[in-house]
Amino acid sequence: MLAAHGVDVMIDDRDGYTPTPVISHAILTYNRGRTSGLADGIVVTPSHNPPEDGGFKYNPPHGGPADTHVTGWIQDRANALLAGGLAGVERIPFERARRATTTHRFDYMGGYVADLGSVVDLDAVRGARLTLGVDPLGGAGVHYWSIIGDRYHLPMTVVSDVVDPTFAFMTVDWDGKIRMDCSSPYAMGRLIGLKDRFDVAWACDTDHDRHGIVARSVGLMNPNHYLAVAISYLFSHRPTWPRGAGIGKTLVSSSMIDRVAARLGRPLLEVPVGFKWFVDGLIAASLGFGGEDSAGASFLRRDGTVWTTDKDGIVLGLLSAEMTAVTGRDPGELYRELTAEFGECAYERTDAPATPEQKARLAKLSPDQITASELAGEPITARLTTAPGNNAPIGGLKVVAPSGWFAARPSGTENVYKLYAESFKGSDHLRRIQDEALAVIQTVFRPAALTCQNRSTIDLV
Repeated sequence: MLAAHGVDVMIDDRDGYTPTPVISHAILTYNRGRTSGLADGIVVTPSHNPPEDGGFKYNPPHGGPADTHVTGWIQDRANALLAGGLAGVERIPFERARRATTTHRFDYMGGYVADLGSVVDLDAVRGARLTLGVDPLGGAGVHYWSIIGDRYHLPMTVVSDVVDPTFAFMTVDWDGKIRMDCSSPYAMGRLIGLKDRFDVAWACDTDHDRHGIVARSVGLMNPNHYLAVAISYLFSHRPTWPRGAGIGKTLVSSSMIDRVAARLGRPLLEVPVGFKWFVDGLIAASLGFGGEDSAGASFLRRDGTVWTTDKDGIVLGLLSAEMTAVTGRDPGELYRELTAEFGECAYERTDAPATPEQKARLAKLSPDQITASELAGEPITARLTTAPGNNAPIGGLKVVAPSGWFAARPSGTENVYKLYAESFKGSDHLRRIQDEALAVIQTVFRPAALTCQNRSTIDLV
């Protein structure tokens, strides 16, 4: 279709799959120094969702996720074309499209892999003689890992290179569905079972923009724990980063990050869910790191310039190897040091079914609907419907007390809602927060009765 409409398209010169961060890297590299004829990108992937929930992602010339006004226009235009029977949409046969003068072959893998040493200290990894494991989960980076290992002489084992469009090799998630969610202890069953074979191991979701870290000391790490460790490590081991570079987090990420940022003396930018909020900061290097609770993050090159403006599960995995090599402790052990410094936190995200109508109600929650003055025995200090860092709507509600908080928001991809909660007083206090939060949600959803269908093990370290 793109060829039929005369659009210049760069396709992989190996006829392979291309991860989301590689597209972001290629866009930024191509556009550097240009003011016209700028590149943008398209990714088709189910990401960390069930295989049948494949999606269309568009990355503008800044290389990061498109803003809502752009995605909204695309969605409306696509629906209008479908309603009109695709009138005016031209197509040509596949082989003819490949031979079109507007179709160009491009070495995505070579450019990205050759540049990895500028963002992660792979010399340190090579010299440490670690044993490293990688599970691509049948995703777009499946053929990247062996190339990375060979080029940088890393002791890396790819535990499976199977590609199956049904993802039948996956262990099912909490609700019996297949999800390539590398932060889920259910979906990550295979790699968790191999943890004692490796000093540190990791997996990525289908388009390789998310990461899941399996440390020998603790097994699968909660994404928030790893984000806090990564931030603490990076800002202590990147001396050429700008002194004013801050830390970006979504407001449903752990408050452990707030404590780490305060100790580092770095500004903290707290934004709604969505990596798009970090794009400008990464480009300007006013952010050194941007991360989401759903195991997506990226950070600056070692020289303090932009690497990618979309999430990069590949470099977050390699970073776990770097920090293990440099410190002599795996990320799980490093997180224990943070809890010794700041205290233990119990954090949990729970998911439950919600109808589109219920999701709409949840998205419109307002502070006025919270009449309580206390949360789990502590005074409520904030009721947020906009993010402190940029005043953008959060599409839900966050309630904060001195030792804990909860946030509720609808999923943007599935008919479920998400409840996030955290306590620095332990699991019993966390349960009180969750129970009070559920009471709030039940009043919003009435007359439908709600229960939390996925209450997983509390992360208490």
